[in-house]
Amino acid sequence: MARPSKAPQRRAELIEVAGRAVIDRGVLNLRLRDIAESAGLSSGSILYYFPTLADLLQEVQREAVARFCSARKQAAAAKTDPGERLRSMIRSGLPTGPGDELCVLLYELGTIARRDPVYAARHITLYEQQVGIYTGILEAGAATGDFTLTADAVSIARNLVALEDGYGLHLTQAVPTLETATAEAMLLSYARTATTHPLEESS
Repeated sequence: MARPSKAPQRRAELIEVAGRAVIDRGVLNLRLRDIAESAGLSSGSILYYFPTLADLLQEVQREAVARFCSARKQAAAAKTDPGERLRSMIRSGLPTGPGDELCVLLYELGTIARRDPVYAARHITLYEQQVGIYTGILEAGAATGDFTLTADAVSIARNLVALEDGYGLHLTQAVPTLETATAEAMLLSYARTATTHPLEESS
């Protein structure tokens, strides 16, 4: 009987090592040799699993996007009250600070999206998936009468994600210009206006 292939496990390990390298070194300064050294392999060994560095980083981005969106869906699904779901969703989208590795990884990989259509497509997917989650929460809240939306749900959702992205960049800088709690409060302020709901923390 043939032995099971170790390729999927090795690929997953290399994706994890490459993600760590992006966080530590920054994507623009990253070389294949850096990842090889961290993995204890030769550059040629990595190319056996990923034809180019770009191919490897695309998989890093795919995995990071999937993990981030999955966490946000779970955060929203853990609540049943529309207001609590919206609060939970807002909280799940903000980095905790410069040490938030997943958010830093996504922002780093996002810099390539300005020049590479493959990265841009996945970055758009990340944005649209988050908009979709917000839209579902807003529409459900409007349907139950909990929310009175001041604009269409998709527009509010897009604004919330855009605000998260903007605040997130500030929160992940080497010297953050604001705290996560402040960013969350500003997002909630907009959400209250957009939904006509107090969005108060449940006791």
